[in-house]
Amino acid sequence: MKYISTRQSSASAAEPLPFDAVLLAGLARDGGLYMPQQWPRFAAEDIRALRGLSYAQVATRVMAPFVAGAIADDDLAAMAADTYAGFDHDAVAPLVQLDSNLWALELFHGPTLAFKDYALQFLGRAFDLVLGRSGRRITIVGATSGDTGSAAIEACRDRDAIEIFILHPAGRVSEVQRRQMTTVPSDNVHNIAVKGTFDDCQDLVKAMFNDQGFRDRHALSAVNSINWARIMAQIVYYFWAAVHLGAPDRQVTFAVPTGNFGNVLAGDCARRMGLPVRGFVVGSNSNDILTRFFQTGTMAAEGVSPTLSPSMDIQVSSNFERLLWELYDRDGAEVERLMARFRQGGSYAVEEARWRRVLETFAGHRFDDDQTTAEIARLYRRTGHLIDPHSAVGIAAAAAARAAGADPSDPVVALATAHPAKFPDAVEAATGIRPALPPRLADLFERAERCRTLPNNLAAVQAYIADRLAAKEAA
Repeated sequence: MKYISTRQSSASAAEPLPFDAVLLAGLARDGGLYMPQQWPRFAAEDIRALRGLSYAQVATRVMAPFVAGAIADDDLAAMAADTYAGFDHDAVAPLVQLDSNLWALELFHGPTLAFKDYALQFLGRAFDLVLGRSGRRITIVGATSGDTGSAAIEACRDRDAIEIFILHPAGRVSEVQRRQMTTVPSDNVHNIAVKGTFDDCQDLVKAMFNDQGFRDRHALSAVNSINWARIMAQIVYYFWAAVHLGAPDRQVTFAVPTGNFGNVLAGDCARRMGLPVRGFVVGSNSNDILTRFFQTGTMAAEGVSPTLSPSMDIQVSSNFERLLWELYDRDGAEVERLMARFRQGGSYAVEEARWRRVLETFAGHRFDDDQTTAEIARLYRRTGHLIDPHSAVGIAAAAAARAAGADPSDPVVALATAHPAKFPDAVEAATGIRPALPPRLADLFERAERCRTLPNNLAAVQAYIADRLAAKEAA
């Protein structure tokens, strides 16, 4: 399997890259995002053959075509088994029925209690394998709106060939989210609180990757969902859920809370591989750039408002570029033109025919904090389940899709993306119940924190990273 950039057309003379090179590169040198040169296809019999397998075995089969030629089948199977052996639930990603044909896919049973663990725990092991073969070292630089940072740190801590720097927006993540990052004592972990928004953090990371001298000098690599390997590993749980609900002999609809579009994009990748998906319902909070796009065909950034679901407080949905690339028939030049327009003016519009093609698969719904709180309370009253604000947005989106006329006979899977204990204040305000952290995190608020606060300034962040790397090298 080879990969090309979303800023590159299929006819480009640029050399496609294998998976291991894409894993280490993260962002393409032209500023684009890597995508498979062709989609592997799973026939109905291939999907039926996933029935009865463990999560790790499904992961091995789903990811195998994407790493072909770079990771041997036995190595992939061993990494998948090791990745998911430590998750807290025997099913790894259990399905919980909430209502007639409505299910929650619980994606918070990993070490940091969020869906990011399902990909990043695998990535840590993939980095070890690839770096061990080459003898190279890398510097991971990532941005987080809350959950990616802790999951990436947990996956990369104490790995000899990796230094990891995570940028988060100062004061705009929950206390649990922050402490899960800043209390890790490992010498290769570096936290930076940026005086700005998540979009500012994301822009700083992209700028560092686009600074070719800085990128090469410090061997930068990425763990954000700009790294294709993140998307690849998230495709797995769509297959897992759909097979448990009758695929390929039954279609499934997925409701996904999202801001950066990576989680729901992984589902669309599964659909392109042959998984029978009826469609995707995208849930947004007050930062509703995606919902507005689905309503109008125009992507237009506005100011970022802090909400109860901070991981979705985003106005630049990076992974939407991958969907655009497919929507424009893999025309990299056209994607580059649209991205340039967005950078310069904060908006772009797609032609009506292309927008209507998107609406064949996607719908969007928006929920403010009051509606999110009401959904947490409603579900608790009806079922006794506690959910975090992000999962509440996804479940509310599923209900909105049903109210808008979705086929009631289709099973709908709402992705529950974080443990309620990561957002205890919001959950307690809605239900009167304060969810407790698992025993292994019970002393989280007693642990010492390590973090550097910096301005939203590229030179300041680059100087800090360079200084820390130099100090580590000198030691």
